[in-house]
Amino acid sequence: MPETILLTGCTGYLAKHILLRLLNAGHVVRGSLRSDTRAQEVRQAVAPHLTDPALLDNLSFVQLDLTKDEGWDSAMRDITILMHTASPFPFTQPKDENDLIRPAVDGTLRALRAAQNAGVKRVILTSSTAAISGSPGSGTKTEADWTDITASGVTPYVKSKTLAEKAAWDFVEKHPDMVLTTINPGFILGPSLDAHYGTSLLAIERILAARDPAVPRIGFTTVDVRDVADMHVGAINTPDTEGKRILSVAEFMWFTELAGAIARAFPDRKVVTRQAPNALMRVMALFDPAIRQLVPALGKRDEISNARARSIFGIDFRPVEDAVVASAQSVIAAGK
Repeated sequence: MPETILLTGCTGYLAKHILLRLLNAGHVVRGSLRSDTRAQEVRQAVAPHLTDPALLDNLSFVQLDLTKDEGWDSAMRDITILMHTASPFPFTQPKDENDLIRPAVDGTLRALRAAQNAGVKRVILTSSTAAISGSPGSGTKTEADWTDITASGVTPYVKSKTLAEKAAWDFVEKHPDMVLTTINPGFILGPSLDAHYGTSLLAIERILAARDPAVPRIGFTTVDVRDVADMHVGAINTPDTEGKRILSVAEFMWFTELAGAIARAFPDRKVVTRQAPNALMRVMALFDPAIRQLVPALGKRDEISNARARSIFGIDFRPVEDAVVASAQSVIAAGK
């Protein structure tokens, strides 16, 4: 049955993939934008991939800001599902962590309050493995884990994702008429639907441009953007997702492996694949904010379970090397 869905942050790299799937599934989508000047960008991103060009008629837009109350109540009118993907995602960390934390937490609560006031019962929220992987102790992390934001080395981004998700669960606990699902993806890679992919693929840009003399010993549990989008849309008609956190991860990949995959796929590019000593990275971090935020992750390997996603959705995650190559293809197509 078609739903009427408010998709927040619809200009995002992941959100555009979600939007495409929602439209192809026959849903009516109201996409939120911070600036209505980007509406045509979103239309042009999804239009070539629609199964029927007429489905674009099911898309409309509303201008919303995570930090402002204006427009949220009217945006929820006639909505049956809130799909909240909007959240700040910087490539470098801000000087004041609250510049990142407050919009993430307040924006989530602003969306939920408006949904609750409008009688919206179903909410699907994009969270992150960041809200899980920093939990105390060793071993494989699952949806039962929560990141300890008081631990040393926790970045403002990790705090923002953890606190925003906790705020959402606290909210629905106080409003039991609402049903929440969170999708917690790892490091998202894969094709972009257009050249406007924001900060999501900047790490791929950096590798393709050979900006660094060596690759840091860091890695992330990675997932293809198409799989993450499939899980968001699949949750709509999967009752077993209700009231659950669901990790969206395929496998762990070191950046040296990532760079190696790009080097093999694009042998004409001078891709750096040698590994940087940790000591060198710490020196470089003194001069480069983008590197500075990576220092706490040097040599750290996270083990994160995708058993719940496989059980509920029956999903067979795409190989992460395919996602890496598709990311690089998108960056090259964008002229970067």
